[in-house]
Amino acid sequence: EGLRSIDPGGIDIFASDLSSFRDALTFENRSLKRALTDPRVVSGIGNAYSDEILHAAQLSPITLTRRLEPHEWERLFAAARNTLKVWIDRLRAEAEAGFPEKVTAFRKEMAVHGRYGQPCPRCGAKIQRIRYAENETNYCARCQTGGKVLADRALSRLLGSDWPRTLEELEALKRR
Repeated sequence: EGLRSIDPGGIDIFASDLSSFRDALTFENRSLKRALTDPRVVSGIGNAYSDEILHAAQLSPITLTRRLEPHEWERLFAAARNTLKVWIDRLRAEAEAGFPEKVTAFRKEMAVHGRYGQPCPRCGAKIQRIRYAENETNYCARCQTGGKVLADRALSRLLGSDWPRTLEELEALKRR
């Protein structure tokens, strides 16, 4: 009873079906990243796991929830369940050996989260990031955005119209 009073009300992905998952995420038309990390929408998915889920589903973090096609909803739902199961199992196994000394969301085994500039394990392209406030979103432009580099607020303000729009433009800018 005590914990229920602080529960923000998000759905439990393992107790939900595809339809209730889609309904929860489309209640408001928001970016996938924002919808997945809102505890009033889905319980237990934070910044790190949302990056991993979106990479597994091969979906852009800025895609609006009401723009997804049925096959994309199926991919997202499966990726959310599979990614969370893998990490729950991994963290439980770690905890059996005792409480970890350093608790962090940055894990070397993650595909994209915390791996800015490193190669994507699926395609080899460098992982990109969007920085905002104290958080960042990590993604693979080739796997998730069709090669489009998403604007990072700080850098896009600095570069203005020179902001690279594709991976190729970004690499050319780095060679200058």
